[in-house]
Amino acid sequence: QHLLNKNGIKCSMTESYDPYSNAIAERINGILKQEFIPIREGITISKMKKIVSESVNIYNNFRPHHACFMNTPKFMHRQSKIKIRTYGQKNSSQNELAAT
Repeated sequence: QHLLNKNGIKCSMTESYDPYSNAIAERINGILKQEFIPIREGITISKMKKIVSESVNIYNNFRPHHACFMNTPKFMHRQSKIKIRTYGQKNSSQNELAAT
């Protein structure tokens, strides 16, 4: 938290700190980290912002997604024939643990 505050970065977390409560965002963050963003010490904040911006552009405009029937999100939002999948709220991890 201190490092985020020091660099003027606002941390966004769910109230319950439960990754299932924002699973889609968690999935996107994981993909960005695994596929696009190199993990290196000493990288500047301005360079990281540029890398993240370029990564999001590739993710939305050029990378096919299974959830979009192997189309890009950009294509899916510009067309009207294929129904866009929506994802409802699923059980939180706390509920899953309580049920087991």
